Amino acid sequence: MELIHHYVALLNGLVWGVPMLILILGTGLFLMVALKGMPLLRILMGFRLMWGGRVKGDADTGDVSPFQALMTCLSATVGTGNIAGVATAIFLGGPGALFWMWCTALVGMATKYSEIVLAVHYREKDERGEYIGGPMYAIKNGLGKSWAWLGFAFAIFGGLAGFGIGNMVQSNSMAEVMESSFHIERWVTGLVTTIIVALVILGGIKRIAKVSASLVPFMCVGYVVMSLVVLGIYIDRVPDAFVLIFTSAFTPSAATGGFAGAAVMMAMQYGVARGIFSNEAGLGTAGIAQAAGTTNSPVRSGLIGMIGTFIDTIIICSMTGLAIICSGVWTSGVKGATLSTAAFESALPGIGGYLVAIALLIFTFTTILGWSYYGEKCWIYLAGRKTVLPFRILWVLAVFGGAVFQLDFVWLLADTLNALMALPNLVALLLLSPVVLRLTKDYFDKNKL
Repeated sequence: MELIHHYVALLNGLVWGVPMLILILGTGLFLMVALKGMPLLRILMGFRLMWGGRVKGDADTGDVSPFQALMTCLSATVGTGNIAGVATAIFLGGPGALFWMWCTALVGMATKYSEIVLAVHYREKDERGEYIGGPMYAIKNGLGKSWAWLGFAFAIFGGLAGFGIGNMVQSNSMAEVMESSFHIERWVTGLVTTIIVALVILGGIKRIAKVSASLVPFMCVGYVVMSLVVLGIYIDRVPDAFVLIFTSAFTPSAATGGFAGAAVMMAMQYGVARGIFSNEAGLGTAGIAQAAGTTNSPVRSGLIGMIGTFIDTIIICSMTGLAIICSGVWTSGVKGATLSTAAFESALPGIGGYLVAIALLIFTFTTILGWSYYGEKCWIYLAGRKTVLPFRILWVLAVFGGAVFQLDFVWLLADTLNALMALPNLVALLLLSPVVLRLTKDYFDKNKL
């Protein structure tokens, strides 16, 4: 087992090395330039379309409303990455890591827009009449049979990654929080979560979307309000925090307190890696959920879907990062979710830690739901609908396993599979970018008329 762990660690260092950072940021930057900055210029339009997308629309054009599809995407992305991931990036890369998370998100809006446009444009209907799409279908239908292996690779990596990053890692974090904050045994948390997850995912995308549309807006707004209270308490430190973030992004962070110091490359590497971990721009997963939404336009779906990256990283991750930096606990030497908890506890003694614990519970639960849909669609692509029931049974069992077992290796493997998922998707985005540009031009030309 030690040998396997060693080789996976080597692979992880390779796939999350400088070449991957260049590929992720480079693809996003290329698409942003090719789209002439449209994703940034149309942020307000995206929010307006998102709000208008609360109505399901024509059932013949999708299975859930565009708003529900976006909430399903957000349910999968807003998770431990927004609390533990941001804290880890700052602990390892210094305050400058938050700047590189922002950069990842801004160019990632173009990436996510493009992957959703392709997913909806090349989506299919399965034998039950449900819409199904994602990078694997974009590769198959857009690039042709000679590239089929690339779609197969994405589905394999996605189908396996889900059990780690979208399931066991989440339930493990949930059980840890319940044990440390509320003294509830891990197996109890695992059992209760397993039962609730089973009741939701057995209802398929429609039930997952309904639960997500109910929980996700509440949890996002609640967390932002809670964070703003903390920043209000430290309002005099906010300007200095921004100065520290920008200077640390381009100059090494000196060792101070329990912080060991970090080079600029460390800030960039951990900022980009944790940013992708959180908002999943470049992984292609958002297109799987958006392909189920009611729409007559791939571009409209893309405009709505790209807002997820903005909400996840520019808003929610920023709240966590600023709270950690303004409170000063980033130099304490603690890391992960404990660092985020310390930030809120320092501002709100006695209740801050519990508020973070509750937020993490909801975040992790919704992530398990969203990723169950992604994983299921990957296995359907690989082996058809006969895999649905076995997948759901294994998924539910994995929730309990994640809660009761130590998962250091699972974290490492999941992080590695995340990067491997990105590779087929990014290649497809670059090769099919002319299709994205053509559909975008046609949409806006039509709307001008």
